[in-house]
Amino acid sequence: MSKSPRRLVLLDLDGTLTASHPGIIASVVQTFKDLGYPVPNDSELRRFIGPAVKVSLRRNGVREEDLDRGVQIYRRYYSEMASFEDPEHPGQHIPGRLLATVFDGIPEQLNRMHERGLTLAVATCKPEYQALPVCDHFGLRPLVDGVYGASKDSTRVTKDQVITYALEQLGFDAEHGDRALMVGDRWTDADGAQEIGLDCLGCGWGYAEPGELESHGCYRVIAQVDQLFQAAEDYFDKDQTQH
Repeated sequence: MSKSPRRLVLLDLDGTLTASHPGIIASVVQTFKDLGYPVPNDSELRRFIGPAVKVSLRRNGVREEDLDRGVQIYRRYYSEMASFEDPEHPGQHIPGRLLATVFDGIPEQLNRMHERGLTLAVATCKPEYQALPVCDHFGLRPLVDGVYGASKDSTRVTKDQVITYALEQLGFDAEHGDRALMVGDRWTDADGAQEIGLDCLGCGWGYAEPGELESHGCYRVIAQVDQLFQAAEDYFDKDQTQH
């Protein structure tokens, strides 16, 4: 018995599902201090949200010989050490990855997409071993069909590599009629999707700079979380009429 073609929505994590800048920026600041480099300005710090951390360290002047150590330091603050005060529980400390919040309305939008038969998966450049506990902590894991991220050994770090990996794990079959859409808030999401022939829906509530998503080829940019479900429906309805 043949299965029906699926409609897959791949969702970025930072800036799309979660407001994660407090923990990322705090961990980056500590990384630069520990490395003995000057801490970047606020606008540069925000640009760390989205790309692989090594790419951003290099862009901000960290020497090649210090990059791997910088990544290790960042991961320690972000994933392992309870270094930052928990705003929800003063006096308690948490790792940077938990210093975040889910954008209002995201759970409702994910539930609506699931109810309409869409397959949902997180596809993030955050290492998968970091992304899984984040999704667990914030209650996102039960709302999606999979969580896929970069590899710890840095063999899978770019967005196109993560998307390819996610589609493989989900058994995506374009020849059978499966369709997929990337949803994200940064140029990395748009470029990564284009690399493997997917369209990208831009999320204007995230961390993109003005005009970033449009200039990198997002077919549409939505401004509010409550537009997400309908935008995905519109995309696949239009897609269906073209196939």
